[in-house]
Amino acid sequence: MIKVMFVCHGNICRSPMAEFIFKDMVEKKGMSKDFYIASSATSREEIGNPVYPQAKRKLMENNISCAGKHAVQLTKKDYENYDYILAMEEFNIKNIFRIIKGDPHDKVHKLLDFTDNPKDIDDPWYTGDFNTTYNEILKGCNGLLNHIMNELSTKIATK
Repeated sequence: MIKVMFVCHGNICRSPMAEFIFKDMVEKKGMSKDFYIASSATSREEIGNPVYPQAKRKLMENNISCAGKHAVQLTKKDYENYDYILAMEEFNIKNIFRIIKGDPHDKVHKLLDFTDNPKDIDDPWYTGDFNTTYNEILKGCNGLLNHIMNELSTKIATK
């Protein structure tokens, strides 16, 4: 099973959008049983809060539900439990390292590192631009899934 954790500052906008976009992609490929997908925050500010209404609305516009999701914080133990820990921006990476204390297995990346335009995904909490955020997360999730599929193909071919 491939375990993926998406991380942003509060776990109410970007990372839950990524979690549910990626779950939707994996489900449409018939691979849900092969993945465990979650999201978390680096801060404690929003712990227990639901997905931000504008993020939830943007997901629903694309027929993606995030029902039941409430913000949780990343833990040091998550590093052991996940294969990929994907931050939305450089600031998140710094805070991830503050929590996990290191990345000896190269699990921590920015989501858009898996695209042809690696950069930060701006926080729509501040920009108000949930369309751009959604589209960037979608590109990142596509790139991530392609990367994982290529890695699996390589492992199968070398057996």
